[in-house]
Amino acid sequence: MLSPLEKTLFIFIILAMAVLFLAPIYRRYRIVRAGRPENRFDGIGRRLVHAVGKILLQRCTLKNERRFTGLAHVFIFYSALTFDTLTVNHTFEGFIPGFALLGEGGLGLLFSFVVDLMAVLVLLGVLFFAVRRFVVRPRGYRTTPGDSAVIYTALVLVTLSFLYYEAFAIAHHPGTERLSFLGARLAGAVQEAGLSAAAVTSHFKIGWWLHILLVYAFIAYVPHSKYLHMFAGSLNVLVRDPGSSRVIPALDLEKSERFGLEKASDFGWKDNLDAFACMECGRCQDVCPAFQTGKPLSPKMILCDMERHLLGVRKALLKGRPEGLPNLVPGVHSEDEIWTCTTCGACMHVCPVEIEHIRKLVGLRQSGVLMESRFPTELGAFFRNLETNANPWGIGFAKRGEWAEGLGVPTLAERPEAEYLFWAGCSASFDEEGRKIARAFARCLAAAEIDFAILGNAEKCCGDSARRLGNEYLAQTLAAETIKTFARYNVRNILTVCPHGFNTFRHEYPRLLDVLPSLDPAAKAHYRTISVVHHAEFLHGLLVRGRLKIRAKGGPIAYHDPCYLGRHNGILRAPRDVLARTGSKVVELENNREHSFCCGAGGGLMWTEEKLGTRVNHKRAEEVLGSGASAVATGCPFCATMLRDALKDKDRADVRVLDLAEAVAEALI
Repeated sequence: MLSPLEKTLFIFIILAMAVLFLAPIYRRYRIVRAGRPENRFDGIGRRLVHAVGKILLQRCTLKNERRFTGLAHVFIFYSALTFDTLTVNHTFEGFIPGFALLGEGGLGLLFSFVVDLMAVLVLLGVLFFAVRRFVVRPRGYRTTPGDSAVIYTALVLVTLSFLYYEAFAIAHHPGTERLSFLGARLAGAVQEAGLSAAAVTSHFKIGWWLHILLVYAFIAYVPHSKYLHMFAGSLNVLVRDPGSSRVIPALDLEKSERFGLEKASDFGWKDNLDAFACMECGRCQDVCPAFQTGKPLSPKMILCDMERHLLGVRKALLKGRPEGLPNLVPGVHSEDEIWTCTTCGACMHVCPVEIEHIRKLVGLRQSGVLMESRFPTELGAFFRNLETNANPWGIGFAKRGEWAEGLGVPTLAERPEAEYLFWAGCSASFDEEGRKIARAFARCLAAAEIDFAILGNAEKCCGDSARRLGNEYLAQTLAAETIKTFARYNVRNILTVCPHGFNTFRHEYPRLLDVLPSLDPAAKAHYRTISVVHHAEFLHGLLVRGRLKIRAKGGPIAYHDPCYLGRHNGILRAPRDVLARTGSKVVELENNREHSFCCGAGGGLMWTEEKLGTRVNHKRAEEVLGSGASAVATGCPFCATMLRDALKDKDRADVRVLDLAEAVAEALI
C-alpha cells in the first residue's frame, strides 16, 4: 500500500508517536515509584478478577447515581477498544496491503459491523458529554474545559476520518464492504458522485494517512490529558484496598520521624497513582456533604491540585530532596479544605477508579496536629478532655456508668463470665439523649435474656474521633489501654450502639495491633478472637429468632443511614427490617442506603465549629422534613444528636428523632 519512501516516513512517525506517548508516561511512572512503599499486590489473582470484571463490564461507570452518563461512557469506552484494534490493523496495513488482523472469516465479518456501530455510538457519546459539559454545565464538570474540548474534537475527527477512509476503501475495492453498513452507504455516495478511479485511489490514500495521523496525534496527547485515566485508572482499580474508606492507615509512632503528609515526599505510591488516575468526572464532588453545603472542600480538586503539584515538584521529588519541597498546607491545600471533611466516604463510594480521598485528608490533618500542633482552636479542649478523662466532654470518668443505674446491669468486674460486653461508648455514657439509647438497648437485652455486662468506669473512649482529627498519638494511647482492658476482662463478644465504635473495634484496632509497642503478645492474640456486632444487626437477630416479644405500633418513620454503618460497613437491610418488625412503615429519604447524606458529625467534626457555608445537618434535616414522616430513626447516637439539633433549628422539634433500640424498646410487650 505504501511506497518504500512512505514506509520509511511511517516508521519515523510511529517512533515519534511512541516517544511522545511513553516519555510523559515514564515521568509519571517515576513519580508514582517515588512514593512511600506499600503492599498492594497481595492476592493478585483476586485483584485481577475484580479489576478486569469491573473495567471490561464498565461497572465502574454504570452506577445508579449517573445512569445516562455511565451509558455514554460505555459507548466511548467500547468504541475506544474497537478503534484501538482498528489502529493496529491500519498500522500493519501500511506495510502489508490487505492485512486483516481478525482474518476474513466470521470474526472479521462481525468486526466490520462492530466498527461502524461503534462509530455511531462514539459520536453519540461525545455529543452527550459536549452538551452536558458546555451547555448544561453541572458543577462537577467545570474544570479543564480546554482539555475536554481537545478530547471531544479528537474523538470526532478520528471517527469521521475513519468513515472517510472506509468509504473510499470500499469504493476502491468494490465488494469488500461486508457488514459495514455505514461504509457501504458512503461508498455508494462516492460511486454516485462519478469520481474517476484515480481520484478514488487518491482519496483512499489520503483517508488512510489522515486517519492514522489523527489517531497517533491523539495517542501522543493522552498522557497530558485526563484521558490518561484509561491506563492509570485501570491500574488503580487493580491495586485498590477493599474497605479503605473505613480505616485510617496506622502510623508507626515509634519508628517514624515524620508523621502524616507534610510534603509530597510523604505520599505513598498509591496516593501518587490516585492523582494521575482521576477522571475529573466530579462524581465525588457531587456527593460530598462539605461541597454541597458551600464549603471549600472538593474531593475532585484535592486530586487535581495534587496532580499539578506532583508534576511541578517532580525534579526535587525524584532527587529525594524533601527540603526543597513546599509544605502541602497551605502550599497546595488550604486549612478549610482539610478540616471540613466528615470522612463519610461518599466520594470513595462513587469514584469509578477507586481513588482513596480520605486517607490523604486525614494524613494532612495528622501532619498539622502531630508535627506543628496546628488544628482548629476548639479541638484543644477536646484533646485535653480525652487525655484527662477519656471522653470528649471532660466529665469525670467515674460517672461513665451512671446511665445504667436502676437497671440492674452488672459490670464485668461483678460478672466476669458474661457472654457479651455492651460497650456503651462516650455519647451513650455522657450525653443525656445518648443515655436514653443505652438504657433502651439494655432493656432489649434484658428482655431477650442476654447474658451481658458493661465495663462501667473501666470504659474509655475508643479513639475514633481523635484518629480522624489527626491525633494519632492520642488515638493509639486510648486503643492500647482499651485492648489491654479487653484482655484483662477476657472479653469475647462486643455489642455497640455507635457505628464509630463498631468500625473502630472491627476494622481499625486489628490494624493497630502491630504498631502498639505497649501491647504484649497475649493481649494481641486475645483481641484477634473478639467478635464485634452493632446493635442494629443484633436486634435484628433477636427479632428474627423471636427472642423479643413486641406489639406492632404502626406509623410511618423515616430512616437515616449513618455513614459508618451503611456506606462504610454495608449494614443496610437490618435496620429497616428492625423498624418494619415494630410495625412501622419505613420511609426512604431522598439520599438513602449507600447514598445516604452525612449528618455532619463524622471525621471528628462533631467537636468542631461549623463556620463555613450551610450546616450539613440542616441539609439532611430538610430531607427528613421533605419525606413527610413525623419521626426519623437512626442507628448512631451522633447522627441522632445532629438531626435533633437541626430539626430544632428549623422549629420542627415536633419531628421525633429516635434510635433503633428506642423503637424496639417502646414496642416491647
